[in-house]
Amino acid sequence: MGAIVAAVNKKGENVVPHVVAMLKELAHRGADAHGIATPNSVRMAKSLDSLLTKRIESDVALGHNFSSLLPRDSPQPVLGDGFALVFEGRFFPAPETSEPEEILKRLKSDPERQACDIIRKFEGTYVFAIALCNKVLVGRDVIGVNSLYYGENETICAVASERKALWTIGMKNVKSFPPGNLAIINESGFTLRPVKTVTQPPIQTIDMESATKHIQKLLLESTRKLVADLDKVAVAFSGGLDSSLIAVLAKLCGVEPHLISVGLENQPELQSAKLAAEAMKLPLSIQTYTISDVEQILPRTLWLIEEPDPVKVGIAVPFYWVAEIASKMGYKVLFAGQGSDELFGGYQRYLREYAKSSTAVRNAMYSDVSAAYETNFQRDTQVCSFHKVELRLPFADPEVVNFALSLPVNLKIDSPHDALRKRVLRQVARNLEMPDFVVNRTKKAIQYATGVHKALKNLSRKEGLNLNEYIDRILQKVYPTKV
Repeated sequence: MGAIVAAVNKKGENVVPHVVAMLKELAHRGADAHGIATPNSVRMAKSLDSLLTKRIESDVALGHNFSSLLPRDSPQPVLGDGFALVFEGRFFPAPETSEPEEILKRLKSDPERQACDIIRKFEGTYVFAIALCNKVLVGRDVIGVNSLYYGENETICAVASERKALWTIGMKNVKSFPPGNLAIINESGFTLRPVKTVTQPPIQTIDMESATKHIQKLLLESTRKLVADLDKVAVAFSGGLDSSLIAVLAKLCGVEPHLISVGLENQPELQSAKLAAEAMKLPLSIQTYTISDVEQILPRTLWLIEEPDPVKVGIAVPFYWVAEIASKMGYKVLFAGQGSDELFGGYQRYLREYAKSSTAVRNAMYSDVSAAYETNFQRDTQVCSFHKVELRLPFADPEVVNFALSLPVNLKIDSPHDALRKRVLRQVARNLEMPDFVVNRTKKAIQYATGVHKALKNLSRKEGLNLNEYIDRILQKVYPTKV
């Protein structure tokens, strides 16, 4: 785990100082070791400053900040036959060796062609960059859980795990790197090639019972792959359907989940989480906060998520607390339920689309799933990475995604007034003998359930601003010259 950066100088000049500058901006993601690579050399150091003393010069370079989480993790970049590689993320199931070693074996004969095969054939949450003579290849998995951004100016093309790294070297128009794509970066700029992306499958003819059995099987397989290299896992827990289901699946896969719930003082949802944990006989840690805690952590949260979106901020603040608690308790991996609402119709806004037609709601869900890497995943992985906690999402498994998108809408929503929604997923929960009060609990978004949204509104009113103005003002203080 750590940070990945890569850059190409379009004028053939030395790009290494820019790579070091980006790594310095991402030092919070990994401090165990630091590395820089050109197509034919790798230099490792214990400190970022000492990398500049290595006298490396190249118009193509990769960089990595390393944080050791699991026993198979090792510092990067690594050197192949005429190329260098940096990899960030995981393959699922876990390989016998390490992910970089698996890729080196795959790339040995023809890196450019084989890079596409990595995206096609390896499931997981990952990004990678390959330095060749005068160019860099960059790839990302099909779902896009791990964050990655790209940008260019007159002289440099670059990619990095967070936008702030690109801003620090003068990039203005920074974009999220599209999942399932391979980019070729050279003196001409970026050439993006879709390799394997999420597509909308045809609707299946299937009944509720068959759909439920298959979803249960796929979710169990997804969870089993995600826990194969673990003996314990933390779960971001609300006591609702998604987080409770993930906790039960983890336990069925032989890993003891520890549930973590957060919220402001006197939030009733914390009691619901406690009751759910007790009913499922799972350990739970609850931590309460105040409006002062929200105010204190807001600048740090905005620094991490890098955008002044009130909804994203309202989710990122409690997620920051959960990841912080998990880290302090010694957990290296955090499970969460992101992806479920988009796949199974959890959001109330889908009812408006349902009232139009089943096609409208299917299209809305597909659009949301395709955009989840920008709307949800990059926010949460950047928050978790700060605390050296790896985020894993059972609902973001490609087979789960494909099957869920193929289901008839009436298995998810049964009317324009359906207060519960996610019907087929609730049936999975019943089959797993989860408590009725969990199975039938209505969705309440995390920013409201934790009380964070209300706290943010109160803080903004105190300053005589609306919520958007308040958050934007703080972000401008955090990034005064970058956004």
